[in-house]
Amino acid sequence: MFRSRKLSRQANAVITGAGSGIGQAFAIELAARGGAVVCSDIDKAQAEVTVARIEAEGGRALATVCDVTKLDDVETLADTAEAWFGGPADLVINNAGVGAGGHAIGEITLADWRWVLDINMWGVIHGCHVFAPRLREAGRGGIINVASTASFAAAPRMGAYNASKAAVLAVTETLAAELADTPIRVTALCPTFVQTNIMKAGRISASSSKIADNLMRWTGVPADTVVKSALAGLDRGQLYVLPQFDARLVWRLKRLLPAGYTKGAGFINRFAANDTPDRARVSACE
Repeated sequence: MFRSRKLSRQANAVITGAGSGIGQAFAIELAARGGAVVCSDIDKAQAEVTVARIEAEGGRALATVCDVTKLDDVETLADTAEAWFGGPADLVINNAGVGAGGHAIGEITLADWRWVLDINMWGVIHGCHVFAPRLREAGRGGIINVASTASFAAAPRMGAYNASKAAVLAVTETLAAELADTPIRVTALCPTFVQTNIMKAGRISASSSKIADNLMRWTGVPADTVVKSALAGLDRGQLYVLPQFDARLVWRLKRLLPAGYTKGAGFINRFAANDTPDRARVSACE
């Protein structure tokens, strides 16, 4: 039978991109709530940093490598977690992701399109493909997919990132409908600016990175604040969690005044610069 306790309490949780940022904050918070946490990341050393922080507080966690762009890796992650838990996971958080921006469609390289979609979109697809059947079989649990306000904001010069996060939102909505007659809860987390390393780690042009850094400084919130909102939303059975005022404002403007919203976005686009992005490969962590 499905347990009546809140899903965020004493969960057997699997988190991708748990080496830093939102993923690390999820891991630390869930461990503090009595959960056992499998912390996966493309960089095992980073995952081990998260595990060390959890164990220092008396929590239970396991570090493992997972490249979410590879289905085999995600299947291995599920098997490893199940063996370590001694049973199926209760909660899966598909968080791994990267940032990209600063170029208009037609100027973004196809290599960057593929890189962003491989991690942000296919990483979530792989996670849902592997874990959803296991949750169905167990008859309990939850999935949080980390999307973004970008999933519906459609800001200029962020085409690849917008498309990847819009896909995450669509997959989440579809999965929620498919699991609506089960006890399994599905939540899409759609924040705006969160104080993580995603801007520095992504493929973002110099001018756009400067703008983003300023916005992060002025409006960014700590990752643990966003995580607590997401877990509260999951426990309440919310499909959408928009943890910040600006996320909720964009959501409403886009729906109430779609033409005006697009014109406003176009006005902003005219002032956007278009510099050369950093091509460095980065860790797949949100």
